Amino acid sequence: MAKWGEGDPRWIVEERPDATNVNNWHWVEKNASTWSKDKLKELLVGLKVKDGKGECEINELSKIEGEASANNRKAKLIFFYEWEISGKWSGFIDETEKTYKGEFEIPNLSEENDPDEIEIRVTCDDTSDEAYKVKEIMRKTGTPIIQAQIAKYIKDLREEYSQGIVLPTKTVGGTTKITDNIGSENVAKKEINKIIHKKADSKQIGIQIRTKTLKSKEEFKCRASDLYRALTDPGMVSAFTGATAIVEAEKGGKFSLNGGNISGEFIELIPNKKLVKKWRVKSWPDEHYSTVTIELTEKEDCTDLHIQQVGIPDADYDRTVQGWQNHFWERIKQAFGFGVRLF
Repeated sequence: MAKWGEGDPRWIVEERPDATNVNNWHWVEKNASTWSKDKLKELLVGLKVKDGKGECEINELSKIEGEASANNRKAKLIFFYEWEISGKWSGFIDETEKTYKGEFEIPNLSEENDPDEIEIRVTCDDTSDEAYKVKEIMRKTGTPIIQAQIAKYIKDLREEYSQGIVLPTKTVGGTTKITDNIGSENVAKKEINKIIHKKADSKQIGIQIRTKTLKSKEEFKCRASDLYRALTDPGMVSAFTGATAIVEAEKGGKFSLNGGNISGEFIELIPNKKLVKKWRVKSWPDEHYSTVTIELTEKEDCTDLHIQQVGIPDADYDRTVQGWQNHFWERIKQAFGFGVRLF
């Protein structure tokens, strides 16, 4: 029989003051869902967005769906959280007194993305030029502010649920060094500072990679105006990709396709003739973008599409060629009948 005080390795409970979960070996989980919902409401509802031209405010959260938990295994803290959030906002520009309303959505708040990678979608109930200006305040100025609040949620979650989940063991001073799945308690704070102080013209130096250039031509049985709309209208893009698409077809506007797997920014748009955009796939090295140029030439019975994509990572070249053909050109033809003779 193991004897107390003689250091017998079988008497493992001696290593824990309360004789439970020795050395934090077992999996311990705390549900943080209810706390998270309250914290997200606290951080987002009433949040104001100002840019010198106008002001917007988040009025309510209409949906918070998901879950969050804190887990301990072998004295390592692991946090899981996955949320879909939507809400309502209102705003105005200083030169008028009219208030405009709209909605915003955070489709995927999870530990898989850093706070400044979280996508914020903004819509407005009104389609007037003035309403668009108000919406842009909420979208452009509001996105980093909302991301900073999300970073604070993550920081508070880790601080709140680090308490008591890793139990003391028989160590010097009765303390145990613990780690979590972000490596440091200061990471969330750094993320907030990075989001708030990040400059639009800042550049990150990435790794040097070998790239290739794609050039090809495709024929569509439609007018150039119809094909241009298929490439820039959010509803039409969603129709042929089979997933909700974000497409802001204006210079500097953002786009996000296939659940965020493809994203980028429009550089140049000439209606019915030309599109130039920065384009990247999520799996590519951080901050690496290719440049896609699409030119449309309308003929008597068809429209020719010429595409050039510069800067494709060498390893992804063949997949990119197949992707354009299978997931864009063929699907556009099938979805809108642009593969058959129409005129």
